[in-house]
Amino acid sequence: MAVNFADEAPYIIKEYLFYMQTIKVRSENTVDEYYLDLRTFFRFLKMKRKLTDLPFEEIEIDDIDLDFIKTVTLMDAYEFMNYLSRERNNNANSRSRKCSALKQFFSYLTVKKHYLESDPMRELEVPKKKKTLPKYLTLEQSIELLNAVDGKFKERDYCILTLFLNCGLRLAELVGLNMSSIRSNNTMVVTGKGNKERIVYLNEACISALNEWRKVRPNEELKDRDALFVSSHHKRLSREMVQKLVQKYLEKIGLDSQGYSCHKLRHTAATLMYQHGEVDIRVLKDVLGHENLGTTQIYTHISSSQLESASKKNPLANIKSKK
Repeated sequence: MAVNFADEAPYIIKEYLFYMQTIKVRSENTVDEYYLDLRTFFRFLKMKRKLTDLPFEEIEIDDIDLDFIKTVTLMDAYEFMNYLSRERNNNANSRSRKCSALKQFFSYLTVKKHYLESDPMRELEVPKKKKTLPKYLTLEQSIELLNAVDGKFKERDYCILTLFLNCGLRLAELVGLNMSSIRSNNTMVVTGKGNKERIVYLNEACISALNEWRKVRPNEELKDRDALFVSSHHKRLSREMVQKLVQKYLEKIGLDSQGYSCHKLRHTAATLMYQHGEVDIRVLKDVLGHENLGTTQIYTHISSSQLESASKKNPLANIKSKK
């Protein structure tokens, strides 16, 4: 994400973003998104109040200060939501994220810093998100994806896909894996959101894939000697490189235009464990590193075959009308 809030954000927003990054331990990407959402809001306000004639994307907000913020009202926020919907075609999920960004920012100014006597966003309602089932590969597609791996880095790529599909790792978690993350007792230490570590148990497929990759992994002239996955330039694989290699193999099996991604492989792992492995939802929560059970429950979607099976198992399934 090409943004540097440290250079362009006004002090009062910068102070909040540093707080979110250092104290609340939000990821850089998350903090960047907070800034972009706040920038969009304050650009809207300056445009609405006719404080600038510049095109929307060129409006600067470096002059936003506490005096300006004290003039913000709840109605401003609702007009902003309407603008996002009508003029920028933001869907409910996008509007919900921006709404949350506003609520958190103004709560910080009111509760943490006591800059405001009252929080104008306290009563702001977050738009309801459209509930959609997570996209995932079937068991057959997952096997096909693994079988599609070839090329110069086939051991590395196969290992990456195996860990995604078996462990349900996030992209950032996989990229952050080190050689020292792999333990001798067939476990792996994964650093998740908020720098929270969790233990992931490795099955035979993961152990075999890791062993094959480590046999051919370069050990000389490495820029990051502990990085588990490295590129041809002997650097730690970046998120973008992993995304590209995953997309390459998805294209090979004909799934390139169907909205699949690294995160969909995480969905796949969770779904396969739940549907085929009958893993308890509470155990799945810990495997995925979720904070609360509600997040994990999106993986409890039921396939049509399970629905059919459940119908057949009803004790009244074979009761027929007496003639």
